[in-house]
Amino acid sequence: MNKQELQQRASDKAFAQVSQLSISIRRTKEELKLGILGGLTEDQLLMVLNSEETELKVWNFISELIEKSNKNE
Repeated sequence: MNKQELQQRASDKAFAQVSQLSISIRRTKEELKLGILGGLTEDQLLMVLNSEETELKVWNFISELIEKSNKNE
């Protein structure tokens, strides 16, 4: 695997994580709105949402770093 292939795979993985977390956040917000707690308390589900949003910020940052790295070469 050459460097370009490695960069593309890293970019693909970061994009997949961002996409998956975005879907998960939308689902969690909808569950909160509808009161579908799935055995959790509302506070626990809010903590899940907060964790998902934090992870999304991290993966967006990683994606930006990958894109900048790809442009510098």
